[in-house]
Amino acid sequence: MKVAKPNGSSDVDVRGNIQELTLGDGLHRQVENSNGEMSAGGLGTLVRRVSEASRREIGNLVGELQMLDKKLQTNGDRIQHYIEEYAELNQQVMQLTTIISDSVKKLPEVNV
Repeated sequence: MKVAKPNGSSDVDVRGNIQELTLGDGLHRQVENSNGEMSAGGLGTLVRRVSEASRREIGNLVGELQMLDKKLQTNGDRIQHYIEEYAELNQQVMQLTTIISDSVKKLPEVNV
């Protein structure tokens, strides 16, 4: 069975990983009983070991998502602050333009 990694890297052969886990450090001998079949406790241990890597990866992804969420919140707050400053500056420019326009209207006309 092939499973695609979420980070876009190449496929992983899950059976090969399970064999690696069972053959490494003698777990294979602990999992099988005298008939060559897997015991319930050994199977549970095997499943737990196989799932550890996935759980770690999920934990890492959750951490990354939390960091991205904080960054998004910070950037959103900063952009909102810039928009508020821009709106205030725009209002001041409009008031200044009105004052200048009114002052120019009051100037005496010059005939050339």
